[in-house]
Amino acid sequence: MRAAPTILHLDMDAFYASAEQAAKPSLRGKPVVVGGLGPRGVVATASYEARRFGVHSAMPMAQARRLAPNAAYLVPRFALYRSVSDQVMELLGRLSPLVEPLSLDEAFVDLEAGGTADDTASALEIGRQLREAIAAVTGLSGSVGLAGSKMLAKIASEEAKPDGIRLIAPGTEREHLAPMPVRTLPGVGPATADHLRRAGMTTVDDLAEAGEAELVRLLGKAHGASLHRMAIGLDDRPVVAERDAKSVSVEDTFDMDLHDRVRVRTEVERLADRCVQRLRGAGRSGRTVVLKVRRYDFSTLTRSETLRGPTDDPAVVREAAARLLEAVDTTGGVRLLGVGVTGLADFTQEDLFAQAAGERAAAAPAEDAAEARPQDDTGGHERPPEPEPGQPPGPDDAEQLAARRWPAGHDVCHEVHGHGWVQGSGVGRVTVRFEEPGSPPGRVRTFRVDDPALRAAEPLPLVRNAPDYSSWPASRPKSRSGAGSPGAASRP
Repeated sequence: MRAAPTILHLDMDAFYASAEQAAKPSLRGKPVVVGGLGPRGVVATASYEARRFGVHSAMPMAQARRLAPNAAYLVPRFALYRSVSDQVMELLGRLSPLVEPLSLDEAFVDLEAGGTADDTASALEIGRQLREAIAAVTGLSGSVGLAGSKMLAKIASEEAKPDGIRLIAPGTEREHLAPMPVRTLPGVGPATADHLRRAGMTTVDDLAEAGEAELVRLLGKAHGASLHRMAIGLDDRPVVAERDAKSVSVEDTFDMDLHDRVRVRTEVERLADRCVQRLRGAGRSGRTVVLKVRRYDFSTLTRSETLRGPTDDPAVVREAAARLLEAVDTTGGVRLLGVGVTGLADFTQEDLFAQAAGERAAAAPAEDAAEARPQDDTGGHERPPEPEPGQPPGPDDAEQLAARRWPAGHDVCHEVHGHGWVQGSGVGRVTVRFEEPGSPPGRVRTFRVDDPALRAAEPLPLVRNAPDYSSWPASRPKSRSGAGSPGAASRP
């Protein structure tokens, strides 16, 4: 624990949904739900307007639609979210060399290591400046927590939501934690909380008062001892700048179970290509290929194969995944498939497998056709299966293919009307609202799904002509008396 609140936790507010509202002027102030839109879809993020109806992340999309039937339901645009995340992380990197990203929208920062804060006043000042910088560069809001430890900084940012800043002064940790429910602490899930409740412990203070020996008796040595330390406010975990990914993986849940073995293999090969695309994007290679299959009865099977050396060759990963599939019984149907690579390395060693696989691929044109299929970036959300080869699409297949070609919320450009986004598609038509970040709400027009004047487009920046923060912060904020009380919280 530190004597000054120099660990900062940033959590962007309803990140995906807020980015969509900033990009689409007609959705500002309205309920927005981002996630998989099929029957088995799951909510990734809900805007604060949607949360008032009870919609929250990880909720089945069908339930969300019942709670908020008039919300805008959008397919994630990860290219946009990664771009905004890069802007935010660049700002954090200007505060300290020790930045620990937890996800696209969340990170810890060690302000002391960067020399940007050494006491309560300077920490609060840099937190306020950070929120202003994020708003200026991205147009979005983030909540900031400040404390002497990572655990308390994260709790503080939760208390600051939305769009606020909260500081928990060192020395007040136990008092601050005491009335909170036990699930506030990291590592306490529903099962552990229920176990503690049966033992008469429902608050963090109950855990602190019970003592380490009692918690060890109930939960085991490692978990019990760790939980007691957290309950009395102790957390010595450092901010770690590099959090090396242990694996890269992609998966898809299908609207309808896949029964055809050929189609299942085709999907596995497509996932292998997407996985390698991400692997190469991270500048990594991997040695172990993993296949995940969730069957019709929700049973999940995982198979893996370790290669002789690391690879980032799509043909090698495709072939390994296909071999793994041969050992899996898909009778009855498949609802989810995933392909991953573990045992990551920073570079690709000379790969004799790739050469062999290339020779086999040259002798098998069908393999080339599989590799040439369009890539998508649904982030593991559901996608509809394609019609059987040689079969004309039926009405349902046509609807699904239109939805796949024109995902709701994704960017398009029309030769006459300019930039817009897909409101929906069906019955051979796609509806587009023509507007962009910073514009007034735009007009809606409908086109044939095969209109040659309409094409997919890249997301536009949320803020044009953003201010230059390349020299920020100019100097470490000076300590000022009266800059803020130890437990200061602010929210516009």
